[in-house]
Amino acid sequence: MAARLHQLRSKAAQASEFVAKNGCAYYKELLEKNKQYIVQPPSVEKCQELSKQLFYTRLASIPGRYESFWKEIDGLRHIWRNKKDLKVEEASIAALFGLELYAWSCVGEIVGRGFTFTGYYV
Repeated sequence: MAARLHQLRSKAAQASEFVAKNGCAYYKELLEKNKQYIVQPPSVEKCQELSKQLFYTRLASIPGRYESFWKEIDGLRHIWRNKKDLKVEEASIAALFGLELYAWSCVGEIVGRGFTFTGYYV
């Protein structure tokens, strides 16, 4: 256990050294590549304006997402009506997808409780 801790510390030190040497250059390169997305001059007012634009753009996209949702529901209804024609592969994929959703829900509950299985800190 002590050997692993020493190994972990040395790798963390190497990573820290790498970031210290190359972090500034990476930052400058990243800003240079994406300078078309940087608003000049940076100001609080411009940030507020951009956040409002994002909010109302998302709000305006709701009708399209609503239509897409109901198309998906109609597709599921069609599959359910014609379940006799359903292949084993399609049914197994749907079952695996449902199982994955259930597993993510369980993981979310565990994380929400602070990584405890009973809900209480022991």
